[in-house]
Amino acid sequence: MTATATTADLVAPVLTARAVLLDMDGTLVNSDAVVERCWQRWSARHGLDFDEVIEVVHGRQGYASMAVLLPERPMEENYAENREMLAAETADMEGVVPVPGAPAFLAALTDLGLPHALVTSADVPLSTGRMAAAGLALPDVRVTAESVGASKPDPEGFLKGAAALGLDPADCVVFEDSEAGIRAGQAAGMRVVGVGPRAGRFGPTVHVDDLTTVGVADAGDGSIRLTFG
Repeated sequence: MTATATTADLVAPVLTARAVLLDMDGTLVNSDAVVERCWQRWSARHGLDFDEVIEVVHGRQGYASMAVLLPERPMEENYAENREMLAAETADMEGVVPVPGAPAFLAALTDLGLPHALVTSADVPLSTGRMAAAGLALPDVRVTAESVGASKPDPEGFLKGAAALGLDPADCVVFEDSEAGIRAGQAAGMRVVGVGPRAGRFGPTVHVDDLTTVGVADAGDGSIRLTFG
């Protein structure tokens, strides 16, 4: 399905889709405070510049970020530190809040019975904890770190999300905040709604500041109508 192209859409774009696939951190949940605390400690331990580190970590699984930042290090060490990082993040929910508009957006999808799935680089304990801390209901369909063999920007997670919903990738719209996530959605052949300040730099189909301006409606033909602005 394609975006509706009308003169009005130049001001308020419209996308139609059979389902939406939702990233968590930065898209539904603002967990930046926790992420920055944990990765600042990691950066100091390895003598790396935190500003450079934080540019890499958003959207990726921890081991994949570590592989980019410490390219000479054996992957076994990355996997081990990733387990430590996940445990530290799961134990720290201070400052975790919903992205503005996320509660109403998720409620609209659920109340209308519209297909949607969570596709996150977090594992089950971390995603469950952060969604609960933000007061958000978990979608019935979830693709987490345990579900995939490759981290974003690999498209595997989004392709698995579409398959779990029984849909073609082209019929899905991704909501993402990070470069890695946006690239993953694009690589999966999906249109991407970029959410938040990071997203606009990476060429999403539509960019919004947060979810307060996103409208959700049942198009009546088995599709979802998304409006922006």
